[in-house]
Amino acid sequence: MTTLMLFLLVTFAVGGVLYALFQPQLQRQDICNRRRAAILSTGAGLPAAPGKSSLDEVLRELETKQKAKQGARPSLRERLRQAGLRWTKARYYGICAAVGAVCAVLIFALWQNVALAVVPAVILGFTLPHFYVNHRRNKRLSAFTEVFPDALDIVIRGVKSGLPLGDCLRIIAAESQEPVKSEFKKLVEDHTFGMTNEEAVHRLFQRMPLPETSFFSIVITIQGRTGGNLSEALGNLSKVLRERKKMREKIKAMSSEAKASASIIAALPFLVSIFVYLTSPEYISLLFTTTLGNVTLVGCALWMFTGVMVMKKMINFDM
Repeated sequence: MTTLMLFLLVTFAVGGVLYALFQPQLQRQDICNRRRAAILSTGAGLPAAPGKSSLDEVLRELETKQKAKQGARPSLRERLRQAGLRWTKARYYGICAAVGAVCAVLIFALWQNVALAVVPAVILGFTLPHFYVNHRRNKRLSAFTEVFPDALDIVIRGVKSGLPLGDCLRIIAAESQEPVKSEFKKLVEDHTFGMTNEEAVHRLFQRMPLPETSFFSIVITIQGRTGGNLSEALGNLSKVLRERKKMREKIKAMSSEAKASASIIAALPFLVSIFVYLTSPEYISLLFTTTLGNVTLVGCALWMFTGVMVMKKMINFDM
């Protein structure tokens, strides 16, 4: 009974700390959302400027489409495509089954217990391929972000020299680096099959859900519906993307020291436990052989998880 009460107290303490840490941020987000809604509702009744109604309608339509796309969680097929993997759903689940079987054999060889091997094997069979696909997806999206401003410069120089937009896109599809090259190949194919520039760039945003492709889609759509100087608009977009890249690198450099400190602090308990086990195994074995030791390990794991999440929240910045 004492052990159960201790476990419940530790759990409630961790929950209270988490609520105290994250509740102000949630409250600020709620206040920000209310202010945004109030500003939008106030500006909705204002008369539109002459010649701006069509532009406002285009922006409102694009915002609605992209909010609907960003709010939806990508399906397995979309994540595989965004990761650059030519896997089918059947192949993905087959890989999950194979990983689970290998993990089950390894765990059974260590513990000699079927019951203890099944549950971790099932969990690892689904999580390891999932993490691998997400890693490939994030890496490919990051590579696209790095190369995309250079591709925009090709379009700008081509349009200024008198080339049509379609020819500029074909140059990118033929000479740019991956993954921009393959994605623009698909964009050119969509355009060849009869899609308009607006539809083609919107499909590009669906394949690569990034702010960069969102901006590109908005510029092409507005230019196609309302007219304007495309090279100037794309030039401004290229400057914005390069400034975002500079800001991202600056944030990465400024937060690298904090990330290194967080990694060292998170690794210290495990390293100390290993060294203590190597020097005095009888001393630390009480954590694994007694009920109070197991409860202590669970409480320490909860506190470690809380600390890691707090440090991650402090050193991560959204761009």
